Amino acid sequence: MTPPDRFGMPVRPTLLALLCSLSVATQAATPETEPSNDGKAVVLDNVNINAQAPSPSELPPPYAGGQVARGGQLGVLGNQDIMDVPFSMASYTEQLIQDQQAENVADVLLNDSSVRQASGFSNQAQVFMIRGLPLNGDDISYNGLYGVLPRQIISTDALERVEVFKGPNAFINGVTPSGSGIGGGVNLQPKRAGDLPLRRFSTDISDDGRIGQHLDIGQRFGADNRFGARVNLAQREGDTAIDHENQRSKLFAIGLDYRGDALRVSADFAYQKERVNGGRSSVNLGTATHIPDAPSADTNYAQKWGFTQIEDTFGMLRAEYDLNDNWTVYAAGGAKHTREVGRYDGTTLVGNDGSSTTTGSFIPHDEDNKSVMAGLNGNFVTGPVSHKLNVGLAGIWTEQRSAFDFDLTRYANNIYHPVEVPAPGPGFAGGDLNDPGIVGKTFARSGAVSDTLGFFDDRLLVTVGVRRQQLVVQGYSYAPYGSGSRNAAYDESITTPVYGIVFKPWDYVSFYVNRIEGLAEGPTAPTTFGSRVVTNGGQVYAPARTKQIEAGVKVDMGTYGATLGVYRIEQPSDGYSVITGPTTAEFIRQGEQVNKGVELNVFGEPLDGLRLISGVTVMDTELKKTQDGANDGNHAVGVPTFQFNASVDWDVPGLQGVALNARMLRTGGQYADEANNLSLPTWNRFDAGARYAFKVQEKDVTLRFNVENVANKKYWESAQGGYLTQGEPRVAKLSGTIDF
Repeated sequence: MTPPDRFGMPVRPTLLALLCSLSVATQAATPETEPSNDGKAVVLDNVNINAQAPSPSELPPPYAGGQVARGGQLGVLGNQDIMDVPFSMASYTEQLIQDQQAENVADVLLNDSSVRQASGFSNQAQVFMIRGLPLNGDDISYNGLYGVLPRQIISTDALERVEVFKGPNAFINGVTPSGSGIGGGVNLQPKRAGDLPLRRFSTDISDDGRIGQHLDIGQRFGADNRFGARVNLAQREGDTAIDHENQRSKLFAIGLDYRGDALRVSADFAYQKERVNGGRSSVNLGTATHIPDAPSADTNYAQKWGFTQIEDTFGMLRAEYDLNDNWTVYAAGGAKHTREVGRYDGTTLVGNDGSSTTTGSFIPHDEDNKSVMAGLNGNFVTGPVSHKLNVGLAGIWTEQRSAFDFDLTRYANNIYHPVEVPAPGPGFAGGDLNDPGIVGKTFARSGAVSDTLGFFDDRLLVTVGVRRQQLVVQGYSYAPYGSGSRNAAYDESITTPVYGIVFKPWDYVSFYVNRIEGLAEGPTAPTTFGSRVVTNGGQVYAPARTKQIEAGVKVDMGTYGATLGVYRIEQPSDGYSVITGPTTAEFIRQGEQVNKGVELNVFGEPLDGLRLISGVTVMDTELKKTQDGANDGNHAVGVPTFQFNASVDWDVPGLQGVALNARMLRTGGQYADEANNLSLPTWNRFDAGARYAFKVQEKDVTLRFNVENVANKKYWESAQGGYLTQGEPRVAKLSGTIDF
C-alpha cells in the first residue's frame, strides 16, 4: 500500500540542507589524492591502520570538534575506529552532553538521525527506535556488559560516551536480556579520571523551576598517575514543562581504575533513584477510528495520583592483561538490584474527538541481575595476511519479581479536557504487593570467535565470525493468587554468524559491506485461550532470527567525515494467531517485517569553530505472512518514512568564548495500525542555545542556555507498538559550571 501524500519525504528541503552541510565541508578540505597535512585540523597522520584496536581503558579519541568520537566499543571486537569496521556506528562525547545540557540518554540520542523515541504505556520507560525497531532501556550495555544498568531512565551525569551500533548485533554483544535491540544497540561508557585533576560544580534551572546540582571530581594518584578516581554526585527536583508533572532524581557514581604497564583494572559503582509524579505517558488507541490531533504541548492527561519510583544499585569490575605486545586477555563482571514501584494510570482513546477512558493500577517490580564476560584479543601475521583474532564468552542471569493490582473501573475522560478521577482501589490482583514473588528467570550464555584478515597492507579487511548462544527462560505464576509454580519453560540454542568486508582504496575512504544477524527469545504457546484448551500449549518456538545486509561508504577528511549506508533487515514479527474450535485452540506464530533504508550522515568541524552533526534516514517497510494475508504488503507500525537531523554549533567570531547552537528534527509520517488505516503526520522540532566560557580569578566558568521545542509545537512523536507518544513541550534551561 502506498502511504498517503503527507507521508512523502520533503525531498528538496531535506536534500538542500544536507547538500549545504556537504558544501560547507567540501570548501574546508577537498583533497586531490589525500588530505593535506597543512594546518591544525588534519589529523589522519595520527591514525595507524595497522595498529591494534585500543584497549577497553583507551577509548577512541574525539573527532574534530569534540562532539563525536572516532569510534567506539563493539562488544567482542573491542574498541574500534569507525573506518576499520564493516558496520555503522556513532559515539557521542561528554562535551556534547554538557553543551546540550542532556540530562539522560534519550536527550543524547536525539542527535542521531537513525534513532527516534517512544514511551512505555502507563509508565516512564524510554524506548529507542533504531532503524525502525525498538530498543528497551533494559537492553543497553555498560562498558560492553548487559544487564547492569538502571531500567527506563538513565542519567548522563556519570557518562563519558554514548555509543550507538546500528543494525542487528547478536554476534557483537550477544542476545539482549529482554530480546529488544534488533535494529541496533547502545553502549554507555563511564567517566574516568584524566591526567589533570578535575574539580567541577554545575547548577541548572529550567523555566518551570526545576533545579539541579552536579559535582564532578577526578584525580589520579601514585607513580606515573597509575591510580585514578572519578566521583559524580547529582540531583534535580521540581516541576517539568508538562502540567502537574514533577520529577526528582539522585545519582551517586564512583569510577576507580588502575593502569599499569600490562595490567589495567577498572571498577564502577553507582546508585540512581528516579521519581516521577503525574508523569504523562503514552495513549492507547483503543476503539478510535481516527487519530485526533495532539493536545497542546503541555497538556497532561495523566492523573495527579500517578507516580513511578525506580531505585537502582549497580556496579561492575573489569580487568585486562597484556600477555605480550600482541595478545590481551580480559574479564568483566557486574550486578544490579532494581526496586521499582508505581501507581500507574492508563489512557485509552474511545472516540475521534479525544474522548478517552482512564484506569489505574499498582505494580511493584524487583530485579536482580548478574552478568559476566571474558575473552582474548590478539593479532598475528601469516605470510602476507594479518589477523585480528577475538574470542569471547558471556553469561547473564536475571530474576524478576512482580505483583499487580488492576482497577476494574474505567472512568470517562478526554485528552483535550482531562479531569481528575478517583485513585484506583483494590481490583483484579496477582501476587503479594508487599513482597512480590518470582515471576521470571532468564539465563543466557554464549561463546564467540572472529578473525579479521588484512590483505594488501590492511587495505582490504575481511571479518568472519560466529557466536553460539543458549537461552533459558522460565516463567512462574503469581503467588499467592496463583500457585507460584513454574508455568513456562524455554531452552533453545542457536548460532549467529557475521561477515564483513572493508576496502580502503585511499586512507580517507572506506567501502564496507556486512551480513549480520539479531536474536530474540521465541514465544511459548499458552496452555489455555479463554475457556479453550490450547492443543500445542507449552510448545517452545525457536529464537527469532533477524537478518541484515548492509553496504556503504565512509569518508574521513580529518576535520569532517561522512557516511552513506544502505540496509535491509528481515525480522520475524511478534504477531501470532490463535485458531479456535468449540473447546480447543491452536497457537500459530506467523508474520515477518522487512525494513529497508538509506542513511547519510555528516559530522565534524569542517571550518574552524563550526561543528556539524547532520543526517537523514529514509525507510520503507513491508509486512509479510500476516494472518490470512490480511495485511500483507502494508507498512509496519511506528516506523517513519524518513528521519532528518541537522545540528550546528558555532563559535561567534570576535566574541571570545561565545558559541551559538541550533538543531532541527524532522520526522516523516508513520502508521499506527497494521491495516494502515490510522496514521500520524510529519512533525518538526527546533532547538536553540548559546554558551559563554570565561575566567573568574583564573577559574574556568561556562554559562549555557538552551531552549528545546522553541515553537512549543504540539505533535504525536511516535506510534511504536500501537501507542501514541506525544512530543515534549518547550522548555528553557540555564546552567552555570565552574572548574575550581
